[in-house]
Amino acid sequence: MKNKCVAELFGTKKDLSMPRFRCSLFGLDFKAILFLFVVVPTTIVGIYYHGQKVTYFLRPLWQSPPKPFITLTHYYHENVSMETLCKLHGWQIREFPRRVYDAVLFSNEVDMLKIRWKELYPYITQFVLLESNSTFTALPKPLNFALNREKFDFVEPRLTYGTIGGRFRRGENPFIEEAYQRLALDQLLRIAGIEDDDLLIMSDVDEIPSRHTINLLRWCDDIPPVLHLQLRNYLYSFEFLYDQHSWRASVHRYQSTKTRYAHYRQTDYLLSDSGWHCSFCFRYISDFIFKMKAYSHTDRIRFSNYLSPKRIQDIICKGADLYDMIPEEYTFREIIGKMGPIPPSYSAVHLPSYLLENTEEYKYLLPGNCIRERG
Repeated sequence: MKNKCVAELFGTKKDLSMPRFRCSLFGLDFKAILFLFVVVPTTIVGIYYHGQKVTYFLRPLWQSPPKPFITLTHYYHENVSMETLCKLHGWQIREFPRRVYDAVLFSNEVDMLKIRWKELYPYITQFVLLESNSTFTALPKPLNFALNREKFDFVEPRLTYGTIGGRFRRGENPFIEEAYQRLALDQLLRIAGIEDDDLLIMSDVDEIPSRHTINLLRWCDDIPPVLHLQLRNYLYSFEFLYDQHSWRASVHRYQSTKTRYAHYRQTDYLLSDSGWHCSFCFRYISDFIFKMKAYSHTDRIRFSNYLSPKRIQDIICKGADLYDMIPEEYTFREIIGKMGPIPPSYSAVHLPSYLLENTEEYKYLLPGNCIRERG
């Protein structure tokens, strides 16, 4: 073989039958061949399928954690007077409660919206809802609230409802469309009659403040101008408690020249144990697929099989991640601690009252009921 390669490489006429490619391998030992044809292709395939996981796992090396919140102890018992509760928080009780506005952008979370509004109903002055005929990712969508409006007759006298046409700019960063719709919600709030020092709840539909939390804040003086709410963080239903660290929901003492509707961190103050965040808590598999394609993090759908109804159903019952992602945390200890499926919970204590009063209608949201309807 050596003579054949020499003849090929140096142009002799003796034997030119061996391809140059085989000759080029002649000088490589077994380890080099193994690296070239096994290790390198395997690495490329691994990066393609798992590169995002590696990046998220190494997050503590390239991103520092955000500044910690100043967490306020939350005191509550149904038999303790409001005056005492305010004093326990270091506040004074008011002569009369503030008005409260609950404002949301709406997509397709019909059940969660009803549970939310039933929970907050006793203390809300005006329910403000805006919906668009476009998702944040520029997909057309029906006006789902308008189609289901009869289910919300109980809030009709206190409802300010608005619609906004989507811009349908495909390929644009979804957060731009989201910001555009949130800006329109500011205008709708002014139409609803909000005034300075009214309370404004800023949160997504599935981020539900507890009733007693809002009652506390409307009755107490000297509360912070902006206060984030720490919510119990659930996934798919109230069976899978992910953690206690949902914080994006907030309550504002409205200032016409300053307050703008947003969904990011706006203060260092966080009121502990203030409600529930139930993410991807849908009745129908089709709603899971719609949200995965519609909301701002659509880039997480890395492979088409992620939208398979069978796969989604299996993921729901396991309490695993729809996007097969590494937990978005800032320390290796937190990342490793949250890897894998969420252990199921068998507690249905301290959940929204309307949910527990209508368990047959919302059975899919309770422990032990992971099977979804196709829709």
